[in-house]
Amino acid sequence: MNPTALPLIDADELARRLPMPQAIQAVEQALRAGLDPEADIPRTVLDVDAGQLLLMPSTTSSYTGVKIAGVAPHNPARGQPRIIASYLLMDAATLRPTALIDGSALTLLRTPAVSAVAVDHLAVPDAERLVVFGAGPQAWGHVEAIRAVRPISSVGVVARRPEQAAKLVERCQKTDLDAETVPSEAVATADIVACCTTSRTPLFPAAAVASNTVVVAIGSHEPTAREVDTEFVARATVVVEARTAALSEAGDILIPLRSGDIGTEAIAGNLSELVRGAVNVRHLRPKLFKSVGMSWQDLVVAAAAVEGLS
Repeated sequence: MNPTALPLIDADELARRLPMPQAIQAVEQALRAGLDPEADIPRTVLDVDAGQLLLMPSTTSSYTGVKIAGVAPHNPARGQPRIIASYLLMDAATLRPTALIDGSALTLLRTPAVSAVAVDHLAVPDAERLVVFGAGPQAWGHVEAIRAVRPISSVGVVARRPEQAAKLVERCQKTDLDAETVPSEAVATADIVACCTTSRTPLFPAAAVASNTVVVAIGSHEPTAREVDTEFVARATVVVEARTAALSEAGDILIPLRSGDIGTEAIAGNLSELVRGAVNVRHLRPKLFKSVGMSWQDLVVAAAAVEGLS
């Protein structure tokens, strides 16, 4: 390889270099090795005419990286993705660029991988029924990732657009999963629920969720948007990536906090504490993993992918 050339890693190359099980392993190992999510550099959000520009830097002893993501709400109507991103990975000591990665593909890999790490520590071992809200790329990514850590045999898809739901059902069926479109009430029989939507209001009532169910909510990083209701947050064992991020960006947590229905003690722990066994996971109550997406996740997964290039 020309030492002056900057490797360009597109979506196909990223998937080849780092399949989902390896991405999950990379996140788990980083947390076990002492990575502190609370120390991550906060993202910068800039309002621009088309929507928002997110700047997400992070650094370790080996690598420094930054993701630049554009969030354009009107893009889907133009036939374009809602979020388009690029990721620059650099050597930590010299800040010399190491690789340029498709940031959208990186997000679609690291977000489900992080969720799967949480699910692996929260869900009962024989969890097999998954219900997914949403039918976009993150929904499929969560099917793939959760299937890597639990023996999922059936998938129920809840989505606003029937044609997208049908496509996700078909994709699941092609991987030998029993899949079908279902109403939101299907959460009552789910072992795991993955919320992968742009909804700004709760997707289902808390009372519908069984006591052994794990809910993953990844759809929003806005303080005024949420996918689960106040009653569910108060009822569940709540784990977040980092308290700092959740108390700044997670509407699912902030809305009930602002109303006084919960206190900050409602957060049982962060992802690092969960992986280290420092969270009291009570199996007689449902569990919630709330994710807003953090810079360290991109860096960990990008580094794991690039280390296979040398």
